[in-house]
Amino acid sequence: MNIATEPKLSGKPLDDKPRKRTRPVLWFIVVGSLLAALVGGFVWFNMFRDKMIAQFFANMKPPPINVTIATAGSETVPNLLTAVGDLAAVHQVNVTSDVSGRITEIMFTPGTTVKQGAPLVQLYDAPDQGDLANYKAQVTVAQLSLDRAKQLASRQFGPQATVDQAQAAYDQAQAGVAKTEALIAQKLVRAPFDGDLGVRKVEVGQYLSAGTQIVSLTDLSQLWVNFTVTEKDSGQLKVGQTVRIGVDAYPGRTFEGKITTIEPQIATDTRNIRVQATIANPERILKPGMFATATVVLPDKPPVLTVPETAVDYTLYGDSVFVINEKKTDDGKTALTADRIYVQTGDRINGRAVILKGLKEGDRVVAVGQLKIQSGAAVAISTDPPPPVPAKPPRY
Repeated sequence: MNIATEPKLSGKPLDDKPRKRTRPVLWFIVVGSLLAALVGGFVWFNMFRDKMIAQFFANMKPPPINVTIATAGSETVPNLLTAVGDLAAVHQVNVTSDVSGRITEIMFTPGTTVKQGAPLVQLYDAPDQGDLANYKAQVTVAQLSLDRAKQLASRQFGPQATVDQAQAAYDQAQAGVAKTEALIAQKLVRAPFDGDLGVRKVEVGQYLSAGTQIVSLTDLSQLWVNFTVTEKDSGQLKVGQTVRIGVDAYPGRTFEGKITTIEPQIATDTRNIRVQATIANPERILKPGMFATATVVLPDKPPVLTVPETAVDYTLYGDSVFVINEKKTDDGKTALTADRIYVQTGDRINGRAVILKGLKEGDRVVAVGQLKIQSGAAVAISTDPPPPVPAKPPRY
């Protein structure tokens, strides 16, 4: 029997066994191990990097920022009520003529000071002077007639009616003289009071109509300060209170006066009340029409809490300050931090801001340097002193 020719036999030796396929499994194991090691390395590297970055920033804290501090303290601040107004002359007029006529003489120099009754302008009055002479002659004749009638009546040679007629004629002549003298006086324009003259508005030979302005006359020795205050503040005002005036023409300088008039009614459209103060002007440097800031000195209020005005940060979201707080660090040392807190502010007077709510007496606040810090930042106290109050603070 030939084994090779058997159809059911494969022709392989009978002692050969099938081999196991181990190479692909080993390849997958090796590749998987490499991938796992690579991924693990990336994860470990990221964790190590984050840890080192955190450790770096933890050890690299920014140094404290130097700031100047001030202590909130209680003090009595001036109780002032400020308003705006303008100056007006107590005596001011545009000099005019009562009658019409041609100017024959101008007897003043523009810009000079004149006394009450000083002649300023002469109008043509020759016809009136003639009438005056006529009436004076009539007075003389009427006087003689009256004396003669009285003598005759006293001797019973004339009736009393003749005396009465003579007296009436005399009185009429005297009235004519008085009227003519008044007309003549109207044509000599005089200064109605002491004051300073302004710019001349007329010329010699000009026909002056009644009411036409000749020159302005202003008494600068005393001025009025007219200003308004709100209805809410009107209850604090009284006649006689001191008023301090400031004008743009003389910055840093104040002028004092007294309240002389308070309007008895409040304007319905603005709910303001008009107040008038009188102020002396011996140097004649204040002028009517100047814009003025009026400050009424009111009775003192109880002491209030104040800080330097530079310590307050004024924003649309509210007013705030940076308060200095002490904190313990991990190593037991004391560190200073600046924390922002919001406060309610009041008036600002002479470089100080009144704090109504949010602080207590003795709190230390950042007066200079708050623009460089954020809330919770570490700070160090600078040796620089806090900002001083202005040497000559405005009093209005």
